Amino acid sequence: MAIETRIENVPDVAGGWYRAIVEWAATTPEFVQGFMAHFTELGVVLLAGMWALTLWRARRSPALTRVLAGGVGVVLAYGLSEWSKTYLDAERPCRTFPDLPIVASDCPPTGDWSFPSNHSTIAAALVVAILLVSWRTGLLALPVGLLAGFSRVFVGVHYPHDVVAGFLIGAVATTLVVTLLPRLPLIRSFQPGTREARPAPGSAVRGGPGSR
Repeated sequence: MAIETRIENVPDVAGGWYRAIVEWAATTPEFVQGFMAHFTELGVVLLAGMWALTLWRARRSPALTRVLAGGVGVVLAYGLSEWSKTYLDAERPCRTFPDLPIVASDCPPTGDWSFPSNHSTIAAALVVAILLVSWRTGLLALPVGLLAGFSRVFVGVHYPHDVVAGFLIGAVATTLVVTLLPRLPLIRSFQPGTREARPAPGSAVRGGPGSR
């Protein structure tokens, strides 16, 4: 008998992929399920810690402005994601497929909508915020962000396209903010290391009148 994967307002392939991933997740060892159940939350916390470390390292360098702009991008991306969720009202897959056992302890209630994934949005935004300042730290953050997004499908609370949409929102919003915000004159005036050095009072300027 064919398995029903057609869902209103959701691509058919998304329902098939969701069911395949959730059914596979149920066959994985308990320690894998336990790890993913915790990592789906802790992954974002770990990325936030990596961003904070990047901020600390850049605190006295011109890169500080870009790190802070990245933080603004994360907040903006989350706001866009949350607005999209309340505007689109997409039901969670674990409610659409109640017959499927999920790794998550509970399925979010109706009203806590599915599309896009806030976790994935924040994860991608943090990865980009780090990557645009330090590619070395960013390359370490990238697999953490990808796994954090995938874990949302693994534990059964999001469709794959929820995660992809979250990744796109987070990456695009943060890239635009980090690219454009530091160029504003008001922001540039507070950027460390950009002010011209001035000679101390009474000191001679080499090459000026009276210099030898």
